[in-house]
Amino acid sequence: MTEQRNVVLDHNYDGIEEYDNPLPGWWTFIFVGSIAFSVVYVLYYHSNVPDRTIYDGYDRAVAANMRLQFGDMGILTIDRETIEKYMHDEKWLKFGKVVFKTNCVSCHGVNAQGVVGPNLTDNYWKHVKKLEDIGFVIRNGAAGKAMPSWKNRLHPNELVLVAAYVASLRGTNAPGKGPEGREIPPWPQPEASTDKPAAEDKTPADTDQPAEAETPETPATS
Repeated sequence: MTEQRNVVLDHNYDGIEEYDNPLPGWWTFIFVGSIAFSVVYVLYYHSNVPDRTIYDGYDRAVAANMRLQFGDMGILTIDRETIEKYMHDEKWLKFGKVVFKTNCVSCHGVNAQGVVGPNLTDNYWKHVKKLEDIGFVIRNGAAGKAMPSWKNRLHPNELVLVAAYVASLRGTNAPGKGPEGREIPPWPQPEASTDKPAAEDKTPADTDQPAEAETPETPATS
C-alpha cells in the first residue's frame, strides 16, 4: 500500500490549508537526538560535579596564564611569612582555589567541608599546629599516606599558594564533617605598619588661627 502524500486536511484558516504529510526522517532524527543530547548535557554540566562548568574552564585558563608569572616570582618557600602574605592576596588566592578544586575536592569536598579527608574550615586540625604546617602536610603527606604527598605533582609555588588558600578558609565553617583533631591557636595576624608620617612644621601661615595683632604703643604723657 503506497503512502498518500499531499492530502489536504479538512480545516481552513483564513484561506490557509495544511497538508497531512509525515515529517521527514532526518527531521525526526534531529529532534529525537536533540532531546537525548539535552539529557546528557544536563547530567554532565549541572550535576554539581566540580570542574565542568564554563566558569571552571575560565578559572583554569586564568590559572594557566598566572603560572607564566612564576618566573617573575621565583621559587616560593614554605614558611609562615610567605603563606601569610599570599593568604591575604586576592589575586593569588584565586589561583590557589583552582589548584584546590583540581586536586583536593575528591577528599575534602568542593567547599573543603570534608569527605574522606577532614573539614578544613573549622578550628580543629589533625596534623597542623602552625600556619606553615599546612604547606608541609601538602608537600610531604600525612597519616601513613592517607593524605598523599604532592611534592612530585605540584610546582613548589602551587604548594605554597594552595596552602595559603586552605589557610584562608579557616573560620568559614562550611557544613560537613565534624571536628577532627584538636583546636589550635588562631593564625597570626599581619603586623600593622608602625611607620608614622613625620610631623610637619607649622608656621603661623600654615595654621587656621590668625596671627596675634600687635598692641599699638601708647604715647608718653607728661
